[in-house]
Amino acid sequence: MKLLQFLPFATLLFYFGILILISRLTSQKGGTKMNDFFLAGKKTPWLLVAWGMLGNSLSGVTFISVPGMVGKSGMEYFQVVMGYVAGYLVIAFVLLPLYYKMNLTTIYEYLESRIGKNAYKTGSVFFILSRLLGTAARLLLVAGVLQEFIFSKWGIPFEVTVAGTIALILFYTIDGGMKTLVWTDALQSTCLVGAVLLTLCLIPGDSWLTGKEDHYTRVFNFNPSEASFFLKHFLGGAFIAIVMTGLDQDQMQKNLICKDIRSAQKNMVTFSLAMAIVNFCFLVLGVVLYKYCDLNHLSIPEKSDHLYPWLALDLLGKQIPALMILFLLGLTASAYSSADGALTALTTSFSIDILDIREDTPNNLKTRKIIHVGMAMILFLAILVLNGLASRQTPGSDNSIISWVLKLATFTYGPLLGMFAFGILTKRKTRDRWVPFVSILAPLLCLFLYTQQEKLFGSYKLGNELLLLNGLISFLLLFIFSIENKHTIQT
Repeated sequence: MKLLQFLPFATLLFYFGILILISRLTSQKGGTKMNDFFLAGKKTPWLLVAWGMLGNSLSGVTFISVPGMVGKSGMEYFQVVMGYVAGYLVIAFVLLPLYYKMNLTTIYEYLESRIGKNAYKTGSVFFILSRLLGTAARLLLVAGVLQEFIFSKWGIPFEVTVAGTIALILFYTIDGGMKTLVWTDALQSTCLVGAVLLTLCLIPGDSWLTGKEDHYTRVFNFNPSEASFFLKHFLGGAFIAIVMTGLDQDQMQKNLICKDIRSAQKNMVTFSLAMAIVNFCFLVLGVVLYKYCDLNHLSIPEKSDHLYPWLALDLLGKQIPALMILFLLGLTASAYSSADGALTALTTSFSIDILDIREDTPNNLKTRKIIHVGMAMILFLAILVLNGLASRQTPGSDNSIISWVLKLATFTYGPLLGMFAFGILTKRKTRDRWVPFVSILAPLLCLFLYTQQEKLFGSYKLGNELLLLNGLISFLLLFIFSIENKHTIQT
């Protein structure tokens, strides 16, 4: 029994030991050069990038929330995933050629050349805000699970769990940056995919394979008034992919480390197909877990995010230790693959976009490390704030973290969508000084529509299309404040 209690710690220590070893092998003594930290020298094989992006994109949210959400909405989330694939193709054949043509280090440099300095700074600030909140929500989920099922039994406070989690990420990313992440991400993707596939094999019994179709296996919803209507989910998924990947420095930084545009496009297409398959496997896992509970008359946890952890770490994990090990490896890999990339991207954006630090000088290397530590500390505080808000959530509401992440995206990424759409789709020149005003006004208008939707739209429920609406409002406001551009813009 004591050995079983120590198993989670041994698994985590072993995993982090490998990550730290990779970090030591890939980082340079005295500090990795700026170009290697930001872009890994642009020499990374595209297949390695694609495999690493899989774990980075899925994160701990997918690992826990997607199986858990099956109980409420069946497999309807796959409608969003189908939209993701469409959005990734837009990124591969519209956005990536633009980024490579301009030889960008951060994608928001495009906004400066096309619109102006205020747009450039505003886009960077919105990315930093969006990525901080999204990463905090993802790490909150993982830290909460580890706290609930492991560390609380040892009397370790939640704040210590969070601090330790961030400290480990900081330790193996502060020197290596992207040069380290391409290898740690590949390892973490392997652990994540292996965990879900082997877990499906280890769930006892096969009665879930038989029986009539039920709400757990429902994929499509063709009721236009509901938030999960197919077209809302598909279009919302497409635009979420475009903004949360194509307009996001964290995700695009991984594409920009490929040696050329053809390699980056092959990376994007391969990644999109693999991402759809793995997400489908997570939904199937959710069906398996819920049917297992139903057939064995088990009480399902109130929080849907706790279903998979409860079965893997508590109920079944005690009977099948291998299941516990797989869950911990998969959860940790998915969480850290997302968080370490986010922390590196935040450091990159703040260093280049805000402070314009690019040269390999001792002072710049020192400043970059200070920024990296500062971002980690802000992330720690954001997690504690979100945890406080989560504890006050109304009982019976949608309590999955993935719903939080998607809602945050609809408000914070809308202005980025509007700015990039204006730059790419028009030849007009907007008044740059109005861009910060537009970027604040559009999300506020969308927030008003969202909070008053019952009064304004009756039974119609706003879903992921709110992101498209946010981007459209931003685009129209930029157009209103624009003038005809007499000079040809090369994009």
